[in-house]
Amino acid sequence: MNQKQLEEYYRRDENMMILVFAQWCVNHDLDPMAIYSRAYPGQPLNEELRKTAEELVVPKEESESIPDQTVIGVLEMFGNSDLAEAVYEAIAQRPSR
Repeated sequence: MNQKQLEEYYRRDENMMILVFAQWCVNHDLDPMAIYSRAYPGQPLNEELRKTAEELVVPKEESESIPDQTVIGVLEMFGNSDLAEAVYEAIAQRPSR
C-alpha cells in the first residue's frame, strides 16, 4: 500500500469512528456536539462530526444498538481518550434502570 492509500484507509476508518460515536449519542438522546465540546473545550467544532451528525446519523428508532463498550473502544483505538472519558461520564450519569 502506498502512502495515499494508507491515508484514505485511515480516513475511512476515522469517519466510521465518528459515525459510531454520533449514532451512539443519538441513540441515548445525547447531543454529539455537546459531548465533543465537553471533551475538547476551547477547540472549534469538528467539521466531520457536524457533517456526519447532519447527513449520516439516523433516528434512534431506525438504528441498531451500539454497546457502550464498543463506542468507548473505538474512540480509544483512534486516540480520542478525552472523548471516550466524556462518553464514560455520560454513561455514569444515566438514571438507574
